[in-house]
Amino acid sequence: MVTITAPATRTPTRRVAARSSRDAVLNGAADLARAAAQEVAERPDDVGEHLGTFFEDERVVSHRFAATMRGYRGWHWTVTVTRVPRGRAATISEVELLPGDEAILAPAWLPWSERLRPGDVGPGDVLPFRADDPRLEPGYTATGDPEVDEVAIDELALARTRVLSPQGRAEAAERWYRGSRGPTSAGSVAAAAECTDCAFLIPLSGPMGQLFGVCANEWSPDDGKVVSLDHGCGAHSETDVEAHPTDWPAPAPLIDENEIEPVATADEAPEAAGGEPSA
Repeated sequence: MVTITAPATRTPTRRVAARSSRDAVLNGAADLARAAAQEVAERPDDVGEHLGTFFEDERVVSHRFAATMRGYRGWHWTVTVTRVPRGRAATISEVELLPGDEAILAPAWLPWSERLRPGDVGPGDVLPFRADDPRLEPGYTATGDPEVDEVAIDELALARTRVLSPQGRAEAAERWYRGSRGPTSAGSVAAAAECTDCAFLIPLSGPMGQLFGVCANEWSPDDGKVVSLDHGCGAHSETDVEAHPTDWPAPAPLIDENEIEPVATADEAPEAAGGEPSA
């Protein structure tokens, strides 16, 4: 029995590469491509050595040259040349400055809303309204009953269009607890007592009050800040150290106002020997 094996088919890409590799017109257009790149570059010496050719398509070849400008390490000039069928002259198709594998590239572009970080909003800055903020949920909605609405709005202070959602509270609690005013900060670890039994702690109302309060001690580094109940600092109201004469607060200085010590000033001329003023 005779087995007939079909001849291997050649892909169009290989045919193009084979034809282009024999295209002496396009392969020999390196000088033409260099001149085109130098015309686009700011200076002729910004176009460096010829790095080779790349076969784009049938009768289309790209010449690559090193980019020698400062700050463009790993970039290269790519000049694409082509010719018409049976043509004997190459024509410039396009000139591009492209990054290579080792090129230094700028980070991927992000919208400003994704680049914004805590602390970036300064005086006069205003954030746009975000209707679908997952950290918020609808607040009180008027019922139409004057008595109910008056109590809710005036007495219970529920006149906010939106309030924190469970997700918003959870994110805030996690951020505060893991931050510099939680139990793991260096000052808190070194403290002798926690904020939970400090007289200067003002507890928060609502669910957040189960874990946080506001410090009201002007001598504390956390004055006016939200602290966790298991946070701590050296200004706790119930802690103390052994007293020393130099401890804070220092006693008022003692001043003897009955004794006067004359002091010569720089404007007074020194007297000569014998009590006579010098000439």
